Amino acid sequence: MEVQPRPSDRDSLFLPDFCDVRLILVAVLMGELLAFVLVLVPGPVVGFWGALSSVSLFVQWVGLSSMGLLCIGRRWLRGLGNMAAAALSYVLVLMVTAGLSVVVLWLFSAGQIGAGPAAGIDLAFVGRNLAVSAIVTAVALRYFYVQFQWKRNLESETQARIQALQSRIRPHFLFNSMNTIASLTRSQPAVAERAVEDLADLFRVSLGDARVPVTLRRELEVCRHYLEIEALRLGERLRTEWSVDALSHDAVLPALSVQPLVENAVYHGIEPTTAGGVLAIGVRAAGRDQVSVTIRNPIAAERSNNLRQGNRMALENVRERMQAFFGGQARLEAGMAGSEYRVCLTFPYRKAAA
Repeated sequence: MEVQPRPSDRDSLFLPDFCDVRLILVAVLMGELLAFVLVLVPGPVVGFWGALSSVSLFVQWVGLSSMGLLCIGRRWLRGLGNMAAAALSYVLVLMVTAGLSVVVLWLFSAGQIGAGPAAGIDLAFVGRNLAVSAIVTAVALRYFYVQFQWKRNLESETQARIQALQSRIRPHFLFNSMNTIASLTRSQPAVAERAVEDLADLFRVSLGDARVPVTLRRELEVCRHYLEIEALRLGERLRTEWSVDALSHDAVLPALSVQPLVENAVYHGIEPTTAGGVLAIGVRAAGRDQVSVTIRNPIAAERSNNLRQGNRMALENVRERMQAFFGGQARLEAGMAGSEYRVCLTFPYRKAAA
């Protein structure tokens, strides 16, 4: 079963999620810094802390009220498109600023805050607040848009790199498979047909969309198809042992993350050894939120210190793809363990979406 990617808000709207607590805390901090600047710009004044408290209160009112409205209206803004959403958000913040400015003037005139009642609406006060709000909002919207574009470009580059890494199939495996199938076409047509189906399944996964993860169950099926093809060529030299924890079957990971490691074990471990050996594949849950895949294969004594260059390339291929998919939470460890070469892939346990 393949897991379809879910569309997220950030895919269509450049504005961040103003409901996020971390963003609210950042906005409060930035608002307080803005209040300091607004109070300090005129120069030393009597009653600095009183002025700072009044300006801070007003700035926080405007900032939090605007974020609250943008949080509530995010779903509607997303349907308007980025240009319309930016314009509407800009106007909305200015309206909140103007409205709260009038409320502050009314409270002062009513004598509920401070002293010095104001008669009517102080247009200079409202205009100054609107000017500051217009500049700060424009800068903030520009920053959000630049961040949005940068993330989109980074994601595109990452997905292109992952797709390129996923699409690499070793030519020698393809040639060996085709030769094996050709030799079986007349003598064992049923076996040849099954081998063609297994090879087609491998190509289907390799040419699939790298953005779509697969379940671990599906990845292990691909590994079995690959080993069935190699068993036709290597015969009794290739023996496999499976130890799979069924609880990990629904974990998701990038397609072709385990199969290249299995192919590596065959190519660098089983094939060069005259007597062959046992390829052991173990899958288990490592704690409540981790999955561990271990692959062990024998290494001839004369080759233990001289592994083929392609071994490191394949390991780096898988490591880069797992790091890109799991954001640095996956680990790939490889090295000698006695007379065996051991590869351990550990990644976060994420269930497949229903």
